[in-house]
Amino acid sequence: MNFDEKIKNKYLLSKKFNLFKLFYYISLKIKSLSKIKKSYSGNHVDLIAEELFKNKKKGIYIDVGCRHPFISNNTYKLYKKGWAGINIDLDFTFIDSFNFYRPKDYNIQIAISDKIGTQQMYFHHERSSINTLEKTRGHRAKETKNIKITTLDNVIENSKFSDQEIDFVSIDVEGYELNVLKGFNIKKYKPKMLTIEYIDPTMKKEEFYHQNIDNILNSDVYKFMKDNDYHFVQWLHSDLIFVSADVFFDNNI
Repeated sequence: MNFDEKIKNKYLLSKKFNLFKLFYYISLKIKSLSKIKKSYSGNHVDLIAEELFKNKKKGIYIDVGCRHPFISNNTYKLYKKGWAGINIDLDFTFIDSFNFYRPKDYNIQIAISDKIGTQQMYFHHERSSINTLEKTRGHRAKETKNIKITTLDNVIENSKFSDQEIDFVSIDVEGYELNVLKGFNIKKYKPKMLTIEYIDPTMKKEEFYHQNIDNILNSDVYKFMKDNDYHFVQWLHSDLIFVSADVFFDNNI
């Protein structure tokens, strides 16, 4: 046993408090501060993405229902790392702020669905996070508006990221997620990770303690992802995280 170990054993294992213990505990606290990871996501989704893509300096993401460029945002951490991608939202002010804060990205104001044309939107107010195309989620809306819709495929094809593999996709569109997925060629772009908001229609309140894993596993969103060879690996509040089978079975990732 070397000298350092003897000192530690003598003072750390002592039942009496001493200066060595004090300095040791302070040093542990200082070390812990450097290991705290900051999250910009509402539900810490970006920490999961950061871990999966820790060895990837450059990548491409898509954020449907992106809202704010860095508050409660699932891709800002990746943007800071050097990634770039596509941000989509219904609200002009959100997209305008993305153009200001994240000019490397392709930012577009439009609604995403499984077809191209027009559709009724259930409108609460400007900058509302619950404006939606989903009828069952729009029963409390103040008014309805006819707006332009397009597919995610169409947005990608008209961006600088056309025909490239997508690494990470985030979809949060208030119950309309499945329609977004149906307008996305998931087999062509092969995203390694997707986070998809799932709002259980049977919940009395939209709180995590009212959610039911059985309802998730029986949902159309889960079945769609499973049919496309994705594995359900994490559940953070209302965000379901899936990774492709290529990633799931790759021991090098």
